[in-house]
Amino acid sequence: MRNEAKLEKDAMHVLKETSRTFYIPITLLKRELRLTVGSAYLCMRAIDEIEDHETMEAKVKEHLLRETKVLLLTEGEFDETAYQSLVTPYKEDLPEVTIRLGDWINVCPTGIVRKVKEATAEMAGGMADWVKKDWVIQTKEDLDDYTYYVAGLVGVMLSDIWKWYDGTETDHDLAIGFGRGLQAVNILRNQHEDFAERGVRFIPEGWTRDDVFAYAHENLRLGDLYLQDIKTRTITLFCKIPLALAKRTLKAMEDGKKKMSRQEVEEVVAEVKNE
Repeated sequence: MRNEAKLEKDAMHVLKETSRTFYIPITLLKRELRLTVGSAYLCMRAIDEIEDHETMEAKVKEHLLRETKVLLLTEGEFDETAYQSLVTPYKEDLPEVTIRLGDWINVCPTGIVRKVKEATAEMAGGMADWVKKDWVIQTKEDLDDYTYYVAGLVGVMLSDIWKWYDGTETDHDLAIGFGRGLQAVNILRNQHEDFAERGVRFIPEGWTRDDVFAYAHENLRLGDLYLQDIKTRTITLFCKIPLALAKRTLKAMEDGKKKMSRQEVEEVVAEVKNE
């Protein structure tokens, strides 16, 4: 029991270290849901850290992602020994959230863990494909595909979690749009760093920055529609906070700022909680 409590505490600590946007709404959920969503987020963040690594060779990233997908889809308990054999040669390069993927799976309640593993595996496979393609995005269809694997898929997984938790039914297409909207905001915020540090431009050929703003606004509008199906207050709060933060961040960037201040983030969270 003590180990279980320590693992839960570790999960929340690593969550706080890795996500300013999602840590706050996750802590507002009731315990079972908090553990589920926290575990799911950490599993996907573990995968994302491989795909997003600034210095790791592409062939190594692809290998790690594809092999992790296989382990996640293998029936039965997650093979921690095999996973550690896979990542240990790269332990100096990979963050704690990635090294401890097996721990985050163990935090997840047994009734939903298979869904979380399957969704994380799908993300790993999709990201491996994009590593192989060197993240070359030429069309809107390419952008939709990329944002599906890195964010829309998170929305689908969360919809499955809501249904498992209390029967809440939500539209998967709207969930994907919601995720795409959040990712589009990240693309806009990190556009210059992504190009300077990784030589990557997540923007279709011929698109201007204004086109990406329009793409973000349209998909966040789908996030508003997604919320209409949710009646559970804590789930509504969980979804409303990142949506409100994304909208406010877009506004800040349209006004010429790079991002919101920590105080502005706290103000948005307070506003949503008091609605």
